[in-house]
Amino acid sequence: MVILHGITANMIGTNQPLADRMRPADLDGYVGQKHLVGEKSILRASIESGNIPSFILWGPPGVGKTTLARIIANRLNRTFYQLSAVHSGVKDVRETIEKAKQQQFFNKPSPILFIDEIHRFNKSQQDSLLGSVEQGIFTLIGATTENPSFEVISPLLSRCQIYVLKPLDREELTLILHKALQQDYYLKQLKILVVEDEALFRLSGGDARKLMNTLELVINTMSTDNPETITITNQKVMEIAQEKIALYDKGGEQHFDVISAFIKSLRGSDPNAAVYWLARMVEGGEDPKFIARRMVILAAEDIGLSNPNALLLATTCFEAVNLIGWPESRIILSETALYLATSPKSNSSYIAINEAIGLVKETGDLPVPLNIRNAPTSLMKELGYGDGYKYAHDYEGNFTREEFLPKEIRNKILYDPQNNQRENDVRKKLAAFWKDKYNY
Repeated sequence: MVILHGITANMIGTNQPLADRMRPADLDGYVGQKHLVGEKSILRASIESGNIPSFILWGPPGVGKTTLARIIANRLNRTFYQLSAVHSGVKDVRETIEKAKQQQFFNKPSPILFIDEIHRFNKSQQDSLLGSVEQGIFTLIGATTENPSFEVISPLLSRCQIYVLKPLDREELTLILHKALQQDYYLKQLKILVVEDEALFRLSGGDARKLMNTLELVINTMSTDNPETITITNQKVMEIAQEKIALYDKGGEQHFDVISAFIKSLRGSDPNAAVYWLARMVEGGEDPKFIARRMVILAAEDIGLSNPNALLLATTCFEAVNLIGWPESRIILSETALYLATSPKSNSSYIAINEAIGLVKETGDLPVPLNIRNAPTSLMKELGYGDGYKYAHDYEGNFTREEFLPKEIRNKILYDPQNNQRENDVRKKLAAFWKDKYNY
């Protein structure tokens, strides 16, 4: 329980959000990411040495990516340029590069260029950064909520370190909450009683910015209703949140709930629910590549061999939304979602690989049978490598019965065709080839 006594008053108006007012200015005030900026950590060592590489901060929203970039620039006394990949284009990048080049004449250390949501830059925009990063015209710090391996071009990725930021845990969120209540100029003038904080933390989803925004919303709402004492409870937080917070937040709990509902609708062959949950994500501003990527996974995991074209269509969808962008991508996503929802389902491939991995873990490194070993040298041939191997194309129907599994696990069935039209045909074929293995 936190009890703060101060001047009982309505909130003093300010245009600066609480999250921005509470942004720390140095590493000592920075909360979280101890694996990166704690004592003797790798990034802190680089900062203290004054020699930082270009790097990309990868992590969920509200965990301190922008704040950390600003702290580094202040600590090293570097000029700080900031661009948002949502609003900036190649022209903005080139103008910033020219400004950075001008500083070289004054023998200043290279400035820092911070690009928020760098994953939203297309290839040409990312290409425009390469030369300057390589020449040291500026030190690039990128921030992304998406896996850089998928979203950042390889040449740029190879020139940057990748640092992974983690969601803030309860202890860290508690510290941030207490700091806001005790140190913020406006909040400490109010009489605030925090009886319960579970709802605040649950709504924040490990996002400090969302925690501050929710706290500010609750306090502003309650200070109007009861200026004497603001008593924060879980029930009160949820009442205010349900009334005033958007139903979909791509960075928070709703993000995971809605994508889960979407995937389960596809798996459950409900096209109406699938396109509804898709619309929720579209309207909520979800990244179309995230939606497309999840459909690629579902096509392999839940449709698989019952309809191999599903994976082809989902993969094409992913490529198409990369080219098209909003708003037209909604049509491509809708077509793919409806196709996947109405497709026959099979998870036999998913089961097969999991069974095989389990068998490998159980049995270890069993020797490869001699008949199917490679024999590139005469010694290997003398040792029997490749002896007795039957080349399938030399036989009728391009098949002859031969053992390919280690002898310890022969006759083990890992792929079990499921009951759908295509895999029923596959089972008949396998039964004709392997007789007893698939005659059941």
